[in-house]
Amino acid sequence: MLPPMADMMTKMSSAIGGLLIAYAMFQNYFPYELGGPIKRYTQKFISFFYPYIEITFPEYHGDGFERSKAYAAIQRYLNANSTKHAKRLQANVVRDTESIVLSMAEHEEVTDEYEGIKLWWASSVTTPDRQSISFYPREDEKRYFKLTFHKRYRDLITNNYLKHVLDQGKAITVRERRRKLYTNHKSEGCESMWSHVIFEHPASFDTLAMDPRKKQEIVNDLINFTNSKDYYAKIGKAWKRGYLLYGPPGTGKSTMIAAMANLLKYDVYDLELTAVKDNTELRKLLIDTASKSIIVIEDIDCSLDLTGQREKKKADKKEGYQNGKKKDEEKDQIKEKLKELEEEKNKTSQVTLSGLLNFIDGLWSACGSERLIVFTTNYVEKLDPALIRRGRMDMRIELSYCGFEAFKFLAKNYLDIDSHELFATVRQQLEETKMAPADVAENLMPKSGSDDVETCLRRLMKALEEAKEEERRKAEEEEKQKEGEEEGKKKEMENGKHEKLENEVKENGEANKGSDEGENLENGGIENGK
Repeated sequence: MLPPMADMMTKMSSAIGGLLIAYAMFQNYFPYELGGPIKRYTQKFISFFYPYIEITFPEYHGDGFERSKAYAAIQRYLNANSTKHAKRLQANVVRDTESIVLSMAEHEEVTDEYEGIKLWWASSVTTPDRQSISFYPREDEKRYFKLTFHKRYRDLITNNYLKHVLDQGKAITVRERRRKLYTNHKSEGCESMWSHVIFEHPASFDTLAMDPRKKQEIVNDLINFTNSKDYYAKIGKAWKRGYLLYGPPGTGKSTMIAAMANLLKYDVYDLELTAVKDNTELRKLLIDTASKSIIVIEDIDCSLDLTGQREKKKADKKEGYQNGKKKDEEKDQIKEKLKELEEEKNKTSQVTLSGLLNFIDGLWSACGSERLIVFTTNYVEKLDPALIRRGRMDMRIELSYCGFEAFKFLAKNYLDIDSHELFATVRQQLEETKMAPADVAENLMPKSGSDDVETCLRRLMKALEEAKEEERRKAEEEEKQKEGEEEGKKKEMENGKHEKLENEVKENGEANKGSDEGENLENGGIENGK
């Protein structure tokens, strides 16, 4: 049995060798100009009988510098749905994910099924024949996915299945990615102007100490925003929303932003305006932000001199033309020019109020979608009204001092209690004293293993008493200062009246003296004439 098998293998090898030799001779002696047309017509002839359609999705498209979003979405979809059918896998730590991801190895094929239709996905890579030196590996090796299906399902696959794959891949990307906290810095060349760290803030609306009804209203507004893409397109507005968080220090403005990000699974861009050179750089920063993000400008009243600029210009103009004289004519031009040059030298940012308004609500704000813009401030009255009007800051959230409902939430969170005999006293003290939720939480937090519930509550009561005494002392000092200022004003008014009377008496005396001298001269002249 073995000799015939050996003879068969020998004959097959000889036949294959002969075909290779014939093909080599064909390539050497057959005209090169006829090779292209023959290949094209051969492929057409084969495709006439071939019942399947193939669609290729390259990893890079266009000039080869931007990775295809479709390729990335297909990769995530196949990793999650079809990798279990593959026999050859490769392990990768994909960027923005939290764990090792298994994907198809190169030249591996898996099957998928959609509405009873069987499809084939293949992962392939092509390497050019010539060797070249390149800074970009993708110029040498080009990866792509190839989808194969029967031509009778062409419309269903191209219209429905591909959309299903891309949507599922994007959803998996959002679900698996690790959210980031970005901050801006001065860019150099093509380097990105944003640097980031992994965002791992534990805050949530479940741990946020504020009125439950107000908290639920904010949550509903945020969720409604994420589901309103079609509505914003219908009314002709960019898919963004502005939030203004204001209140005294320590009332939870930064914690509120972290809770928003954790609820919506958004990245956070912490924009530092003092590090922005001018309005052009501000627009570049906006373009470089991704969708599904929160752009935060904290302490907007302290970031730049953007408050009341319009009023200042009006006042300067009025002062400059007062009494028919221009302001520039009243000053020395050389000193004024030197002063302007010195101010320009020391100026770190040239971002204007107009540039910031265009950033929030101008044409450039439509570059991207699904963004929240959040301002925080301790003094909302200092902000220019144009900056916080409706349409720019759509929702204004006041975070005030700790009330009794917020205290009960903190007591439950920090001490795991719903009620206590000291709650009534604490409630009365909170109504009489202003204390931020951060200070209340700090006093409720156990400082050692021996601190029990009563110890923590009494520490809070003592802190409230001290805060009340401090408020009383400050009120007395302000009252004394006010009385001193009023006394000073009265003395100034009295001194002014005395000076006025003295001047009037002095003027009257000089006038009387002059009239007496005139009469004496006139009488002397008459006598001499006689």
